[in-house]
Amino acid sequence: MLLLIDDEPAQRRLVSALAARAGWRTLFANDGETALATLGTQDGLRLDAVLIDQWSPDFDPTDLVRDIRAQRPSLPILIVTAHNSVAVAVQAMRAGATDYLSKPIAPDQLLAALNATLSATPDSRELRPLTEKISAPLAFEEIVGSAPQFRAALAVAAKAARARIPVLIEGESGVGKDVIARAIHAASPRFKQRMVAVNCGAIPANLVESELFGHERGAFTGAFDRQSGRFLDADMGTIFLDEVSELPLEAQVKLLRVLQDGEVQPLGARMPIHVDVRVIAATNRRLIDEVEAGRFREDLYYRLNVVQLTIPPLRERSGDIPALSRHLLARIAAQPGLRSLGITGEAVALLMRHEWPGNVRQLQNALFRAAVLCEGDALTPQDFPQISAQIVARQSSGNAQPAQASHGEAAGITLFEPDGHIRQLGEIEADVVRLAIGHYRGRMSEVARRLGIGRSTLYRKLAELGIDSAA
Repeated sequence: MLLLIDDEPAQRRLVSALAARAGWRTLFANDGETALATLGTQDGLRLDAVLIDQWSPDFDPTDLVRDIRAQRPSLPILIVTAHNSVAVAVQAMRAGATDYLSKPIAPDQLLAALNATLSATPDSRELRPLTEKISAPLAFEEIVGSAPQFRAALAVAAKAARARIPVLIEGESGVGKDVIARAIHAASPRFKQRMVAVNCGAIPANLVESELFGHERGAFTGAFDRQSGRFLDADMGTIFLDEVSELPLEAQVKLLRVLQDGEVQPLGARMPIHVDVRVIAATNRRLIDEVEAGRFREDLYYRLNVVQLTIPPLRERSGDIPALSRHLLARIAAQPGLRSLGITGEAVALLMRHEWPGNVRQLQNALFRAAVLCEGDALTPQDFPQISAQIVARQSSGNAQPAQASHGEAAGITLFEPDGHIRQLGEIEADVVRLAIGHYRGRMSEVARRLGIGRSTLYRKLAELGIDSAA
């Protein structure tokens, strides 16, 4: 059940209709006072989420968020605002908000945000800022990672980018499939055209064909206007079909036709329409397994799988975490309301011990939340209480070991630039020193002894390399 706080009847009808697609029942409150009173009612005690709409420029949601959080500490709180401002998101998150959406609300984004509140555990909710709001496309040379399997996948992606052929990207949720897809589009001859991203898993099954291929007015009950569809929107550009394994079999047939003939036929249309679209698909499942289970068409699989990329999970490339953390912190610091922060060696060591089931997305979320709430100049282990608690719980259970770098890989040290060239010796040396400081918890005598140098030499190197002994 959803509590919608909004005083605009038209917006309330729109949001409740969108939520109803995913089976949500909606309660309404015109203002914060009514909402707080609703929390104590019988229906209020059954709420699964709260959605606060910023209905006037003067409205500040932070006090209301704090009041709701005080009464219901674990209740997910989503914020809607007419201004796509990270600064508003930062303030709302500091007050305890879980998620942040901008008007106009895209149906798939709202449904994904609502569904995420149901699947999240309390701990994972605490790690769920909408960091996609601060994301920006990266070129291949800007993507951080030196693990051999990861670099090999990037190399194949860079070569495939120059062609029109379909690309299938497989990997666990959060590994960065969308980042790779956008890099492919940016490096392709179509980079000046649109890239349209579609989360196939967030679209109700009965609306998939209309969403992808469009419909004519009157094609079905409720089709009051003509809709072009995502493939026509992406004409001459790229379409990214995320979670393509979730497509119903009926929609798979039409997708196969697009790939074979370059034609889409909107629902209710008499004639097909030619489109020139480059297709990039992604899935967090092994698509061949879906084919063998009868849930995905074999002919469509081979049409999509002209070039296949498999992105390794973060736990298999933990040596990338130090450089990746610094890269993500730099991007986070560029957002309004946030500032540049360092990260101590102890904090890096903590992050490297975590298994990261949510992969790079979870790491970015954890860093974002830590950066929002940090009061010092550098992130420390104390800024990651959920990560620390999960590591302790895992070790106490005795059924898992801390993540380790693979044999022969320099744990925590990135040896290669994104273009494949060796990094400068001074940069590698600085990373080694930082890693040693974190590993030996800042005990400088032990750091110097293990590095085989004197304390005075160590401090001279710290000054030369611009390293703070606490970082």
